[in-house]
Amino acid sequence: MAVKIRLTRMGDKKSPFYRVVVADSRSPRDGKYIDLLGTYNPLTNPAEIKIDNEKAVKWLKNGATPTETAKSVLVKSGAINNSNAE
Repeated sequence: MAVKIRLTRMGDKKSPFYRVVVADSRSPRDGKYIDLLGTYNPLTNPAEIKIDNEKAVKWLKNGATPTETAKSVLVKSGAINNSNAE
């Protein structure tokens, strides 16, 4: 089972709010997920990022691959070192 760390969209029309989740790569974007890592709100200034870094590192060590956007959010939260981000 290929596992990805990705964002699921929440919130109203034109006011997005995202959950950072671990999900099976075959499940839909806003569908079932395995674990909730945190939240990301891009509308605040600066963007509000609340991530459980210990959980994120555990999932990354177990082979979960983040999407491009999720990777940038994890770098900003400190779960991924900037030097390790490729």
